[in-house]
Amino acid sequence: MDFGLDETQEALRDLAAGLLAKEASQERLEAHERDGAPYDQRLWQALREAGLTAVCVPEHADGAGLGPVEMAVVLREAGQRAAPGPLTATLVSTLAAARYGTPEQQKRLAGTTPSTVALREPGRTLADPPGTTAEQTADGWVLTGRKCAVAFPGGETLVTAAEGLFLVSDPAGVTVTDEFTSTGEPAATLALAATPAERVAGPEAVAGVRHLYTAALAAQASGVLAGALRLTTEHVRNRRQFGRALAEFQAVTVQVADVYIAARALDVAMWSAAWRLSEGLPAEEDLALAAFHTAEAARALFTCQHLHGGLGLDVTYPLHRYCAHAQHLAHRLGGADAQLDLIGALA
Repeated sequence: MDFGLDETQEALRDLAAGLLAKEASQERLEAHERDGAPYDQRLWQALREAGLTAVCVPEHADGAGLGPVEMAVVLREAGQRAAPGPLTATLVSTLAAARYGTPEQQKRLAGTTPSTVALREPGRTLADPPGTTAEQTADGWVLTGRKCAVAFPGGETLVTAAEGLFLVSDPAGVTVTDEFTSTGEPAATLALAATPAERVAGPEAVAGVRHLYTAALAAQASGVLAGALRLTTEHVRNRRQFGRALAEFQAVTVQVADVYIAARALDVAMWSAAWRLSEGLPAEEDLALAAFHTAEAARALFTCQHLHGGLGLDVTYPLHRYCAHAQHLAHRLGGADAQLDLIGALA
């Protein structure tokens, strides 16, 4: 396995990094937080115009036709900026549609507007079979059940059910209850009551969409931890205590090393999982490890906070965004204990 990026992937990384450096700067992120809008429309527009929201959309639907590794490349760069917005949900839903949907469905989920996925359910782990059910009527399919932690609800939504994967476009029959998130990004619980839906694929697609979702969140978490580590190393290099830079104290360097090891462990698991998904190979174990290390990344952020001292708790300092995003991503995947249970079951 080669963890190096090819020429296309490097170009995609550079494009995403350059765009986000400009459109997700500290000043822009602060302005967005003051604005209170669901997401930064200017940032979304810039990503869309650069083709980054459609990297996984098939070429016939005006996308780049790329796969899980390229999705991970873009999301890792977004994570390094702790950039909020519907990019993750959109890339997962567009890639799922590319893999399982019809050409018409792929054109509707083409990355021009935000779309999302509804996978998790109250009282169930992400790996559990869906409790949501689908029934075919004379007028088409309808869904009944509850989905939680649905990011950026309201657009085209791919929903998993016991009978397969479905697309909900019409909000009729959906009761939306807003949820609190540590990042402030919109999320909701959807109550489906005979909600009209369009069938995308059978039960075989349910695990596949879950795999893409897990890989995407792990990629974003990898970027979040990398960004926090960069911020922390700069701080301990420049901050002086008792006449010496913090980086000169052995206890500090050991803690920075711990964060670095956590970042590398997440990177290895995430890239391995994304590569296996792109090659059509079994990826369940790699994804479980990536999800576990995503939860560990949230813990590593506590060390970053500690090394910043009181500054680490200042909500006007960028580290708080990384902490919020790390906690949010770990929560969406179910936390460390759920992943350890899954790893044990797969062993």
